[in-house]
Amino acid sequence: MLCLCAVVAVYLLAVCTPFGQRAENSLFVPAGGGGGAWMHDWSGVAYDSHPIPPLDDSAMPTLVVGCAVIAAVALVRRCRRRGCLAAGVVGLTLVGTTAGKDHLPRPDLVHADVRLVDPSFPSGHAAVPAALTLALTLVVSARVRPYVLVIGTTWFALIAGTVQAIGDHRPSDVLGSTLLACGLYGLAARLLPGDTPRVVRCPRALTAIGLVLAVAGAVVGGGRSDSLSGPLVHMVTALACVTLLWFTAENGPAPAERRTRPARG
Repeated sequence: MLCLCAVVAVYLLAVCTPFGQRAENSLFVPAGGGGGAWMHDWSGVAYDSHPIPPLDDSAMPTLVVGCAVIAAVALVRRCRRRGCLAAGVVGLTLVGTTAGKDHLPRPDLVHADVRLVDPSFPSGHAAVPAALTLALTLVVSARVRPYVLVIGTTWFALIAGTVQAIGDHRPSDVLGSTLLACGLYGLAARLLPGDTPRVVRCPRALTAIGLVLAVAGAVVGGGRSDSLSGPLVHMVTALACVTLLWFTAENGPAPAERRTRPARG
């Protein structure tokens, strides 16, 4: 619930205050300025380019493949309840991001350019890798979970940086979608049985590898050739969201086990 409340707080602070709007508008890429992004040719913005999933038109195929993998793993491991909860995390995250952009207005408090007042909170593209990564950790085995987390957070860091660098989304949009996915994952975790085993901690070596890959993904995704301050904010935002995602996945799968204490006798 803390994460879900934080989504509202981020929206109110970044979108509904003059200070927040000025801060994020100063980072926004000018019209036609997406070509300075390092990932421009892989974002789907460039003509006849092939976007990396889930950017541009690859969003729906990515969702279909991701949900199919989750369903297949749940069937093979015979964990239908986990599979349903994982599907709920993905579905509700995407419904939430879509509803946010449709019903959460961006009031013009600083007399910004017309192209800067379109609603963009939260980011649907960043929500896809976040939700799929968290959902997959619900259905895979404890031995595989750390590897899923490393791969998923690297992918998420790349996408989170890219959507900011090409001017599709602001930092608050990415943070909002991450908090939404983490909050729904936490609610799903509370519905797991009380005997659910605690998640296996990542070995230090694997954690270090995951950190290096996440930093590389954030740098490549958020980098631009025409600016320095903007890309730094993009990278820091992507890494902050990766940290939140990692912490949630490592500490959220078995809340019932932590709430239940053995009877003293």
